[in-house]
Amino acid sequence: MRALFERRLDLDFQVVAINELADAKTIAHLTKFDSTHGLFPESVSHDGDTLNVGSHKIALLRSQNPEDLNWGDYDIDVLVECTGSYSDRATAQRHIDQGAKRVLFSHPATAEIDATIVYGYNHHQLHGRETIISSASCSTNCVIPVIDTLHKALGIQSGTTWTVHSAMHDQPVIDAYHNTDLRKTRSAFNSIIPVDTGLDKGIDRLIPELKGRFQSLAMRVPTVNVSAIDFAVVVEKNTDVDTVNSILRNASSNGFSEVLGYTQEPVASCDFNHDSRSAIVDGSQTRVSGSNLVALHTWFDNEWGYANRMIDVAQYWASKWH
Repeated sequence: MRALFERRLDLDFQVVAINELADAKTIAHLTKFDSTHGLFPESVSHDGDTLNVGSHKIALLRSQNPEDLNWGDYDIDVLVECTGSYSDRATAQRHIDQGAKRVLFSHPATAEIDATIVYGYNHHQLHGRETIISSASCSTNCVIPVIDTLHKALGIQSGTTWTVHSAMHDQPVIDAYHNTDLRKTRSAFNSIIPVDTGLDKGIDRLIPELKGRFQSLAMRVPTVNVSAIDFAVVVEKNTDVDTVNSILRNASSNGFSEVLGYTQEPVASCDFNHDSRSAIVDGSQTRVSGSNLVALHTWFDNEWGYANRMIDVAQYWASKWH
């Protein structure tokens, strides 16, 4: 919602209802004040179960059961599913059965949905007849433009990705018995914590010709926002640092100009807070071992970049509904 207002797209999309179990006072407060991204750009208040954002009045609903949500009363064109509680078509269909016309997942979904979309890469595949789609994950949106660019230019034989991700809400501030993944029971701000990732499966789904060629690792680090992904890829064509950087710099100005950035400044992660791009290649960290093993470093705001990609997907999808 914040991205809609900051981009002045609230004239194209109106948020008419939010299903959130928290009370209205808390919702209004955490909309107005954000520890990472600062004050909301519009006035925010609440009146009973109505959230007032600028001139918009948004109904606040509270249900864990989709069957209790009468979306038909609100003429919902697209329901943005951000709970992360499920990712299957059958559960998403329950929202459609209650009157929502379409569902957009804010995370990777199972294979039987209509499409998994990474904006800037395959959004042109949308034809408007889909009812349930996903905009993949923040890390998938980061890696796909880079991998696709390198594969087309140099040919990728195999590779690994290592995601260094900021702490997330499924981690406790102090050790707590709350997760079956024992590493996630540990304090988010005391340790670097290895976690599972399905990023390699996302690469397989979106670039089928590379299926089975990537393996992925991930860890959480004690920062509140902005993450990084390191790549190591074996390429078919001999190359060097200047050539790799030139390929990626050109992609950031041409084919992937909307979502891919490039820098060689001596930057740190905080310099990309509130950056709306999917990935920013740090050319100062590019390395080539021998002439075929390429190492890369990319930055991305895992919150703001992904929120903007979801809006881009919704906006393009909407252009195909007529």
